[in-house]
Amino acid sequence: MNHVSAPHWDIFCTVVDNYGDIGVTWRLAKQLTCDYQLPVNLWVDDLQSFSHILPELDPSLARQVFNGVSIHQWNCPLDIPYEPGQVLIEAFACELPDIVKQSLLAVKQSRGTPPLWLNLEYLSAESWVEGCHGLPSLQANGLKKYFYFPGFTAKTGGLICENALFDERDQWQADPQHKLALFRQLGLSGIEADDTVISVFSYESAALLSLCHTWQHADHHVHALIPKGRSLHSLLDILPCTLEQLVCGQQFSMGNLTVHILPMTDQQTYDRLLWSCDFNIVRGEDSFIRAQWAAKPFIWHIYPQEDDYHLVKLEAFMQLYCDNLPPEIAELWQALTLSFNQEQQAAVSHHWQQLNLVSLPLLQHAKQWPNDALNAADLASRLVQFVENS
Repeated sequence: MNHVSAPHWDIFCTVVDNYGDIGVTWRLAKQLTCDYQLPVNLWVDDLQSFSHILPELDPSLARQVFNGVSIHQWNCPLDIPYEPGQVLIEAFACELPDIVKQSLLAVKQSRGTPPLWLNLEYLSAESWVEGCHGLPSLQANGLKKYFYFPGFTAKTGGLICENALFDERDQWQADPQHKLALFRQLGLSGIEADDTVISVFSYESAALLSLCHTWQHADHHVHALIPKGRSLHSLLDILPCTLEQLVCGQQFSMGNLTVHILPMTDQQTYDRLLWSCDFNIVRGEDSFIRAQWAAKPFIWHIYPQEDDYHLVKLEAFMQLYCDNLPPEIAELWQALTLSFNQEQQAAVSHHWQQLNLVSLPLLQHAKQWPNDALNAADLASRLVQFVENS
């Protein structure tokens, strides 16, 4: 594939739900810069939230550079004049500033070809995505905007995955000392190599409290690693203190369950955390994909939508994910995932106990799935090719 040699790309992102949207766009910007040597400007409206996954970021600065990406504070109006480049990505239907749209139109009027304007959509496994991916939409000002849909099939825009990620993961997981060193680095103590370790990054759910009670009575030691945030709101009944009093590195035990309070981490450390756990409970889009790349069993806690449409999206993914699983394991995993998302406390506990988390078929499937899902080309590669073809 020929690399694009042209002016810069712009990505505009509004931060929703703290980390999901910015997590995806930050990974994409880094990969475009690192793997394709493309100059990228990332415009973000909430640098404070961004700094939670990029601790070196200074939220008070209007412009700064990390990993080769120029990060701009997106204020209204913009702090600096906007200069159109080759490509403009509007992430997740965020509303572009009028001055940006006017600049695109001005370029079209002066040279006939405006920058390629893309709307990077949310990820979905639904079948209709293939038919909508890459379609143009004529705007009121006469410009065209193209819909770019990430997805799991060859006819979609692909999934974010850095070129060397799977090799790095395999090297990490080959040596148990890596995970134990990471736990120590994060201030977590008392975890042995053979203990069951579960990471939790969910929305509020009564099902999580039910799982904690189940883990409490497990026949082996279970460690639940939970950052300060929305997951812990579900555990108020068992916390030893208020949420405000919790500190990172703190832990408390109930029977065979130990809950550890995690610090927020950068993206590389979070990847390694997922690689190091036996099971991951994740939310949103970015963590959802990273849990799949971790090659470990997981539950996706999908963001609730009106009329339970999120369950339609969840069902579409579960059918895709379970395609090559033995039916009895597929049914259990789907039942566990669905009961967690529907906050069915008794059911989620029952299904957890029924599902053998170390069963060979489930683990083999988790390891093979990343290669199947990637479909030979990641999102950045397909995106660059889409721009070249356009």
